[in-house]
Amino acid sequence: MRLLLVEDETAIADTVAYALREDGFDVHHCLTAGDALRASGEGRFDLAILDVGLPDLGGFALCRELRRTGDLPVIFLTAHAAEAERVLGFELGADDYVTKPFSPRELVARVRAVLRRVASHAEPAPGNGFGHDAEGHRIRWRGRWLDLTRYEYGLLAALLQRPGAVLTRAQLMDRVWGDALESGDRTVDTHVKTLRAKLHAFDPSCDPIRTHRGIGYSIDT
Repeated sequence: MRLLLVEDETAIADTVAYALREDGFDVHHCLTAGDALRASGEGRFDLAILDVGLPDLGGFALCRELRRTGDLPVIFLTAHAAEAERVLGFELGADDYVTKPFSPRELVARVRAVLRRVASHAEPAPGNGFGHDAEGHRIRWRGRWLDLTRYEYGLLAALLQRPGAVLTRAQLMDRVWGDALESGDRTVDTHVKTLRAKLHAFDPSCDPIRTHRGIGYSIDT
């Protein structure tokens, strides 16, 4: 597993990096947010450990920038224990928050816990490139989380339950729009169209949703 460590205090960074490497992680250390952004553009990381008080951009702003290209698990390091700062970190989607001073071994344990949690919540369906976080009501494709409406999510989740199987419009209406009595069959077609557009934005050459004329839809395995 490849980790991005962004910490401007060299003594802390060296201690953390040593503990993580001893536990088998590949650690790339950056002193500034600018260096971290360049590193993220050159290779993929499985998790980032970000100091909140960086000298150039700051950990929160760096988190936003890193997540523009994918959903990267993040653990924040901070010298402050203020509740408002912790709340802001979690609102940005922080997976954990560690206050200095801390035990390097505890941080290693927290890193492993976050990676286990991420893996268990978003296991990819075999062969089709999707990952479904059912608890979080979100779906990932090609390593990035899709920005879906309630019904787009329900439609895609229903298809992913049985990859390759054809679901009729009536079955999809019952599973996804069961509480929307005024909806009709054309509702399914409309949402398939918008869903395809969002998938095409990620990869214009691929259309995993299959139309079966007069029947319904399926998703590639």
